[in-house]
Amino acid sequence: MNNDCLILAFNDHAEPARRMASAVGCPFALVEVHHFPDGESRLRLPVNLPEKVALYRSLNDPNTKLVELILAAEHLRGQGVKQLLLVAPYLCYMRQDKAFHPGEVVSQGIIGKLLAGYFNGVITVDAHLHRIHHLQDALPVPTAINLSATHPMALFLKQQNLKPLLIGPDDESEQWVASIARHEGLEYCIAHKERLGDRQVKVSLPTCKYGGKDIVLVDDVASTGRTLEAAARQLQNFSPASISVMVTHALFLGDALQRLQAVGVKNIWSCDSIPHPSNRIHLDQLLGETLRNCFY
Repeated sequence: MNNDCLILAFNDHAEPARRMASAVGCPFALVEVHHFPDGESRLRLPVNLPEKVALYRSLNDPNTKLVELILAAEHLRGQGVKQLLLVAPYLCYMRQDKAFHPGEVVSQGIIGKLLAGYFNGVITVDAHLHRIHHLQDALPVPTAINLSATHPMALFLKQQNLKPLLIGPDDESEQWVASIARHEGLEYCIAHKERLGDRQVKVSLPTCKYGGKDIVLVDDVASTGRTLEAAARQLQNFSPASISVMVTHALFLGDALQRLQAVGVKNIWSCDSIPHPSNRIHLDQLLGETLRNCFY
């Protein structure tokens, strides 16, 4: 155990953080949070702090979490922490990277600058970047690392004893699908998506042999699940052996899981970047190895 560093986490995502701390070889502690009746938060952190600290918090439900994260970071800076890193397996506000309509706020750059004001570096997983290719363009910090979960996902698939056909439900998913397929030499193809609204999409499947195959729909993030649902519904017409869904970030808002099951999805697997009942793929080794290199 190396006492020159410390991993701090909030209770809403403690176990993955604890596993990561073990992988790094650093002590682990929780940030104690008390919520007052008016919604304000009181935080309590350890008193004796090393110069190297990593705050672990996945930033789904960001509007609440960001305030507590900033309170903790400012306190740590004031207590003499020299190297303060944020480990955010899911990074919020990355989608809005341009003004699509007049008057829209470009949140990616604003949140990126906000975090850069408190942290020396940020480590995340499969950040949802469209028009930029480097995380540092959105997060101007000395160390900005955007890891890929495709290797842990490929290893998980291998353990399922399947020879699946991987399908990306839209063009944006191709980078993840192709990477997973390369790890294990799997077949894959990419569908085309037309978004008709926040909750309405049209998916066109490519020409491929789907019959009798174990289909795995792969994506980086599932919010409403409408794209995956539309793809699964069409796939049923080809009598596949099974349909599964595998995503990095499982938001699955509202009745998304029930709708996926209703169109014949047998398995729903996700990484533990966001706490969810579908979590099957651990990222602690991936994150821990990277953090260890940053610390040492």
